[in-house]
Amino acid sequence: MTNNTSNIIKLIKAIILATASFALIIIVFKYAKGFYDEYMDELKGTESYVGVDVVVTIPEGASVKKIAKILKDAGLIEYESAFIKRKENEFEGSLSSGTFTLNTGMTTLEMMEAMAPDDSEPVAVAYLTVPEGFSIDQIAQKCEDNDVCSSQDFINAVNSVTKSEFPYLEDVPAGADVRYRLEGYLFPATYSIYEDTTAESLVQDMLKAFDDYYDDEIRLRADYLGLNSYEVITMASMIEREASVDEERARIAGVYYNRLKEGMLLQVDPTVLYPLTKGLYNKQEVLYEDLELDSPYNTYIYSGLPVGPICNPGLACINAALYPEEHNYYYYHLVDEEEGTHVFTETFEEHLE
Repeated sequence: MTNNTSNIIKLIKAIILATASFALIIIVFKYAKGFYDEYMDELKGTESYVGVDVVVTIPEGASVKKIAKILKDAGLIEYESAFIKRKENEFEGSLSSGTFTLNTGMTTLEMMEAMAPDDSEPVAVAYLTVPEGFSIDQIAQKCEDNDVCSSQDFINAVNSVTKSEFPYLEDVPAGADVRYRLEGYLFPATYSIYEDTTAESLVQDMLKAFDDYYDDEIRLRADYLGLNSYEVITMASMIEREASVDEERARIAGVYYNRLKEGMLLQVDPTVLYPLTKGLYNKQEVLYEDLELDSPYNTYIYSGLPVGPICNPGLACINAALYPEEHNYYYYHLVDEEEGTHVFTETFEEHLE
């Protein structure tokens, strides 16, 4: 082999080696650039596309590093470090635990936003507690005292509710001479007050609470007794204003049912105080002259149940009205004003004693 031939062969080999090296460099460069582009897209990308939904569950107290691994294992991200860095550099909020539906086409920032706590829930600025036995007038006054709304706005909201909004109003007798058709239906509870709470929305919350508590079991029991909701809460409202001790609620209810069965007047003092005080109960004692008040609520001069509820009773008194204690008592009177306990008797003579 001549020197020229040997040189040519060496040149060819050098060219081939250089070409191969160059091709390898290009391949490595393209791979590195692809890696870089993908990494930067997860680190800073802002464009999403239509991908595949993937459901992931983030455990309670998971760190960002743990979350990144869960997302990588689910095929949602490729580079855990890019997710971690983006969370540290761009996303100031926290990530929550729970089950989330993410998409492979989401940016990592969109994934973080999807896993952020839901701040859309309004935050209560105050709370309004409506005690058992409060009338609508008392609730209205409490709303005004607590700067929720004016007393008149609350009463206007009460009077604006229709049967289409609240079907229980179908049970109110047509033409009933009552102060408020909703009396008895505003369920006593503690209500959250928000920045945008209005008298109307508060009334709706109270009606919804009644609907939630007056469940199928209560309805079936009322049907068994031949009572509608209005009659049940009318009875319960008297029990609520008279009973202070838990174990006496059903016993007082039994007295009312016994008297009704015998055609006796119920003679319940709060049925006089309700119309006499215009629902505010700001008078403690009923005088003999008060008993002559001509009002369809007054059970001293009108037989049967009063024309309507005299307050808004709680669940315990509603249950007492539905499950009265069976006994032979027809009378009761207060014996311990501080404890609110009564003595129960079967005859008028015993009652006088």
